[in-house]
This record gives sequence, structure tokens and C-alpha cells, in this order.
Amino acid sequence: MTQPIDLYYWPTPNGWKISIALEEMGLHYTTHLINIGAGEQFAPEFLKIAPNNRMPAIVDPDGPDGAPVSIFESGAILQYLARKTGQFGGRTSREQIAVEEWLMWQMGGLGPMAGQAHHFLKYAPAMDPPNDLPYAKDRYRAETARLYGVLDRQLTLHEFVACDQITIADFAIWGWASLWEGQQQTLEDKPHMARWLDVMGARPGVQAGRALYAEKRADFRSDKGAQSTLFKSK
Repeated sequence: MTQPIDLYYWPTPNGWKISIALEEMGLHYTTHLINIGAGEQFAPEFLKIAPNNRMPAIVDPDGPDGAPVSIFESGAILQYLARKTGQFGGRTSREQIAVEEWLMWQMGGLGPMAGQAHHFLKYAPAMDPPNDLPYAKDRYRAETARLYGVLDRQLTLHEFVACDQITIADFAIWGWASLWEGQQQTLEDKPHMARWLDVMGARPGVQAGRALYAEKRADFRSDKGAQSTLFKSK
């Protein structure tokens, strides 16, 4: 029997990408919690797997040529799992190109911009001292809105983001897009994005991946220690 994949995880949008993929792909995995609020991402043992001190990461005991492999960066993990299983990576060369485009769009655009929107809209004003910065709030809220406009227009073309079947691009985008309210966005002018969010959220694999240790998810606005760990340079 194939050994389970080790998933190093905390319930965040980036963590959900991989828990959702593992569930959707039907892969066995063992979860190792990395409490980012407590600074566990800086532990030497974890840095051997994820030198950028970010989760998620995986270790696959059955890697290339049957040898174990560790992988960090959520996009790289998704691409690896798609290759390993032959699932959700696109059925044709053209679909594979589209999947890679939209995966890179999430990694280089939506994730960073929505993450900054969360930071400046929710967390920075609650810091000690408060950092309530109207320019930063407006900038990242507006850029996130622009990106969701791009997504909505793309979803006029296909049921899912890259093509008419769900792919790792959807897994990557959904976690961040599902938090649109906390980014102070609206779906009233984005009906295709709203439809896609509903379709994705109804899938058992997405639900199971999102629910993984959901009780551990915390709002760091009232936790000054976690704020120091997460938002101070290391």
C-alpha cells in the first residue's frame, strides 16, 4: 500500500489549496499542523522542508523514482500532484497551458493582492500602535476588485477557470476568492464568479479540504503575540 503524503498545514487560503487537492484527488495524507501564530514555521525541522518559512509543504514518501521528495510553495505542490496523479492538470496541451496561466495568475496576482487587502483592512488597524492607512486600504481593495473582474470575465467562457473541467487552477483560486467579503468586495456585478463560488463550494472534496482543522482558524486582530510573529520581519 502506498504510504500517505505528509501535509504540513494550517487552515489558511494557501493551506486549503493543498488539502482540497488531496481530497479531490483521493490521495491518502497525514496532517502535521504548523501553527503560524505560534511561530512553528520557523522551527529548524520545518525549514528543512520549507526554507521560505511558509506553509503548506508536503513530503511524498513515494516521490520520483520511488524516493521521498519534499516540496514547498503551494503552486509547485499543486503541479506536482497533478503530474503524479494525472488529474486536474488539463486534458490537452492547450488546457495545460491555460491551467498554468491561471495558476500563475493566482500565485503572482490574486494571492498577494488579496492577502495585502486582508492585512491593511483587517489587521493593520488593530495593531499596537494602529496602522490605519487609507491609501494602502484603497490600493489593495481596488486591485483585488480589478482581479475579480478579470476572473468574472474569464468565467463567462468556461464553467471552471481554465476550461470546462475543474483543475488545480480552481483549487488555487477558490480559497482566496471565497473570502471576498473580508476583502470588502461585492459579487453583485460578478455573477459568473458568484456562480463558480457556489459550484466549487458544493463539491465534497472542496468542503472536506476547507473543513480540515477549521476549528484552529483564528482572527489575529486580538492576538498581539501572533501579530508580532506574523507581521514582524524575521
